[in-house]
Amino acid sequence: MAATPIQKTGIAVGTNKGHVTTRRELKAKPVNKKGVLSKRTKFVRDLVREVAGYAPYEKRIMELLKNSADKRARKLAKRRLGTFGRAKRKVEEMSNVIAESRRAH
Repeated sequence: MAATPIQKTGIAVGTNKGHVTTRRELKAKPVNKKGVLSKRTKFVRDLVREVAGYAPYEKRIMELLKNSADKRARKLAKRRLGTFGRAKRKVEEMSNVIAESRRAH
């Protein structure tokens, strides 16, 4: 849907053609919240990460990032995860982990 609906003119031709109607205010649907991280899910993921640690490919990505081989790290992540978008997100996450560990020490 358009962000700001334009009033129809009632004329059959033109940019705002169509019958003049009043817009209805629709309820917010549950699907609009899809993908939003809940507190519980975040807690569980953090706990699992703390207990299980990092996967071998994640450790290798972090090692490549430490050696400033960003492109190679993205390529490795792409091969492991399937899409370049996921790979970029994973490399960003791993670089944040490295930065966080540097701040902690």
